Amino acid sequence: MAENGQHFVAVIGAAISGSVAAELLAERGIRVAVIEQNKRPYGKIEDGLPRWHVEQRKQEYHHIDERLKKPGISFIPCTKIGRDIDFQDLCSNWGFSAVILANGAWRDRDLGVPGAGDYVDKGLVYQNPFIYWYNHKNERDYRGPRYGTPDETLVVGGGLASIDVVKVLQLENYERALSEHGVQVSMHDLEKGIPSACEAHGIRPESLGVKGCLLIYRRREPDMPLAHPPDNPTPNQIAKTEQVRQKMLRLAREKYLFRFQERRLPVGFLVEDGRLAGLKVVETRTSGRNVEPVPGSEQEIRAPLVISSIGSVPEALPGVAMKGDYYTFTSEDLPRYAPHGHVFGVGNVVTGQGNIRVSLVHSQKVTNHLIENYITGKGELSAFYAAAESRAAGQAQAVSERIQTLPALAPAEFTALENRVRKLQERVGYASDYDSWIAKVTPPDLE
Repeated sequence: MAENGQHFVAVIGAAISGSVAAELLAERGIRVAVIEQNKRPYGKIEDGLPRWHVEQRKQEYHHIDERLKKPGISFIPCTKIGRDIDFQDLCSNWGFSAVILANGAWRDRDLGVPGAGDYVDKGLVYQNPFIYWYNHKNERDYRGPRYGTPDETLVVGGGLASIDVVKVLQLENYERALSEHGVQVSMHDLEKGIPSACEAHGIRPESLGVKGCLLIYRRREPDMPLAHPPDNPTPNQIAKTEQVRQKMLRLAREKYLFRFQERRLPVGFLVEDGRLAGLKVVETRTSGRNVEPVPGSEQEIRAPLVISSIGSVPEALPGVAMKGDYYTFTSEDLPRYAPHGHVFGVGNVVTGQGNIRVSLVHSQKVTNHLIENYITGKGELSAFYAAAESRAAGQAQAVSERIQTLPALAPAEFTALENRVRKLQERVGYASDYDSWIAKVTPPDLE
């Protein structure tokens, strides 16, 4: 039974931002129901971070588990807003003190060429489903779509996620080529560096006939969002950041042997037999934030597959108002969802790429970690996630302080919400405790 003056909050999304927010609220004596669309709560740690990051994934799983097991937190898996729960009903009628959106950025940003939707899975693939497939494709019970990884695939991007995509392609291509030569090499050996993995078997990479996938970027190489300067940077800091970006790209290309072209903007499609067969691109010139096509520079790039990796934005949820690609939050310091005074946001759901930038520049150490760990593989990505956790905690702190100024729930209202939570858990078979559930739903062959 609740004491007078207690609050009960629904958090939508259980990964880094959601679990951090839930933990902070619970530590303040606020009851929390964490509503997660998937069976497991790990979000892009599981489905967006490529599976070669074995130890990093385990560490982040552990952090999320420890938060969600804290007293006062109830985990509700397999429950999606807009499918299983109506958003407006949840906000207006259920009786929660507040609702926090922490459901991240899972929708791929559109390629930006009119008609792109006509070719999805017909020669065009987007990053999020592609990486999800790569992470789960070896599971016995995987039933999702399957994708090819042909040599000379064309990737449109420029950020860290696009480096992951070309890396997946190159690992798959060289593993296949080596196998055809009677050499079995694991993903983990290749991930340490394709040239060194080949040379360990007395094979020159160029002798395998792999031409390499091509990454194109609409701006200059020094503009790639692989590292970010501090706020209000000096000219020297900007120059240093550009050098870091170029170093990261160079290291990645040396290790994974993909091709790269800067200042290339997709403007049209090459189509054969109803399938995408490549892209029409133009060269660009850049001036500050502006990117302009160079007249008369159009060219064709033929490719057996095109993968778009130009960023992720929040999913459109039925009943959630959006302005462009984002939900209508009033600010970033206290991200309140404009149509409801007691609905807030934390994490990447607030402004997507803008918040990723805040995560990356949380400290100057993060850029160094990205160089040494993300690309060279010498260490861990703990600083990368610590930054995201810190940002989520800062936003959740502001939200928590605001919640405590809202009217408290009466004991009967609190009890009614606890009953709703139990029914939601029972509906999906969550009948015991958090650890038992995770053990039950974790595939035995999950990598």
